[in-house]
Amino acid sequence: MPDHDVLCFGETMAMFVAEQTGELAQVGQFGKRIAGADSNVAIGLSRLGFKVRWLSRVGNDSLGRFVLDSLLKEGLDCSAVQVDPEHATGFQLKARCDDGSDPAVEYFRRNSAASHLSPQLLNAQLISAGHVHATGIPLALSAGCRALSHALVDAMRSAGRSISFDPNLRPSLWPDQASMIREVNALAVKANWVLPGLEEGRLLTGRQSPADIAAFYLQQGVELVVIKLGGEGAYFCSADAEGWVPAFAVAQVVDTVGAGDAFAVGVLSGLLEGYPLGEAVARGNWCGSRAVQSRGDMEGLPLRSELELYNRRSCA
Repeated sequence: MPDHDVLCFGETMAMFVAEQTGELAQVGQFGKRIAGADSNVAIGLSRLGFKVRWLSRVGNDSLGRFVLDSLLKEGLDCSAVQVDPEHATGFQLKARCDDGSDPAVEYFRRNSAASHLSPQLLNAQLISAGHVHATGIPLALSAGCRALSHALVDAMRSAGRSISFDPNLRPSLWPDQASMIREVNALAVKANWVLPGLEEGRLLTGRQSPADIAAFYLQQGVELVVIKLGGEGAYFCSADAEGWVPAFAVAQVVDTVGAGDAFAVGVLSGLLEGYPLGEAVARGNWCGSRAVQSRGDMEGLPLRSELELYNRRSCA
């Protein structure tokens, strides 16, 4: 039996969040947190009671210790996290916006410790997890990270494990758009479940409608495609089912960063627990609605007790 429910991998950065609105150059005070789409999903699943192993690298520095301590406090198994004595922990600066718009973010991650992940890290214990979640971000960090992504997904496929993939496109990390599309799709079609946003899906497939985007991946062997539609909810399609699930009403949008990761947490947790597709996608919409009402990348991710309250309300 798998000794962990889920394996996640990628880069967790330290994040300095402005405590005042305005240009980052003029901000004098910042709060310290962590950030990273891949670890957001890992944390979200851990909060819901899943046993999650995290694979990454941090620098042998204070930011690396801060990142590792933060992940351990969230209940992640970090035994596969390496401390790199030669390369620093990546970090980012994030502006504060009080009007619900996307905040400015500046990254300092080039040649970071996590960018030196490689297939040499793979071992039998890692691929003993029941499920692996991957994104397009490690694909963009380095050739080693890209090779690790494919080696890990291939190993999990061979072991009969399930695989989810969120494109999480970061165009600024790629040399050109064509390379990004080619490399992201090469990994996406190896997954069982693919979760793009609508604009991501349009860019990656050249198709416009959610149904046509889903068909692009289903025709290449993907079992399920769930497309995030923002305020319009989400569309899902598999060989056996198709549907649209409306979004949850939100009184005020505070911070949209991390909403897609929260959506993935809801959908994946529902699917891994055996919920019908529509109910799993509805859970994703609910988690996403919580995320946009909280300041911070992962602060709105629910605890299991909060999810149980949602489950009871949805069944009432």
